[in-house]
Amino acid sequence: MILYPAIDIKDGKCVRLKQGNLKDEEVFNTNPINQAKIFEDLGFKSIHIVDLNGAIKGKSVNTEIIKSIRKNISIPIQLGGGIRDMESIREWFNIGINRIILGTAAIKNPDLLINSCKIYPKKIILGIDSRSGKVATDGWTNTTDKNYIEFALKFNDISLYAIIFTDINRDGMMQGINLNETVKLADSVNIPVIASGGIKDLDDIKLIAQNKNRGIIGAILGKAYYSGSINPQEALKIMR
Repeated sequence: MILYPAIDIKDGKCVRLKQGNLKDEEVFNTNPINQAKIFEDLGFKSIHIVDLNGAIKGKSVNTEIIKSIRKNISIPIQLGGGIRDMESIREWFNIGINRIILGTAAIKNPDLLINSCKIYPKKIILGIDSRSGKVATDGWTNTTDKNYIEFALKFNDISLYAIIFTDINRDGMMQGINLNETVKLADSVNIPVIASGGIKDLDDIKLIAQNKNRGIIGAILGKAYYSGSINPQEALKIMR
């Protein structure tokens, strides 16, 4: 299983939000490039990056910083936030991003998700952000009436790398992963699932690792790392 440390970029800084609220941010590093280097040096095998400004604006905003991160580390990067068309997907892959996350675009333009998987099989991730079981979009500022499992099943037969499932209500709150809904999703689809939102301690990491045979292939680590409540070496050891 893979543990993906998160770098959420807002206004050029590495931040964490609570439940996706842009007004409730905490800056953890003013230099996301240095943070990416720290993660690589700690032994992480892949990094999860979100352009928060891009997610709201519908187009990439922190582009130069992300390009610099790519140039300064050698491990794979998965990127989301504001990627809404095939041209943007192609540009990011040309820059050297390894996997692209489509969330809002998958809701508003499902053909883009389907076609991108045909062109880039196993390199596209479907981001499903759930608020009380309903899919949220546009940097979590809007909530649809779509059930997260029903939505995922629409893409069950395309060549996705994985689904990142985030429980918005728990994200950044350090209240523990929503394992029940994560496993429920993993049991419902043929697509690997990456757990996200709410990890608080090593017990959460252990719970996720215990469900690797249920189709869960990893987890995203955010606030728990930045707040110091999880020792990264211990977490990586559990996931291995």
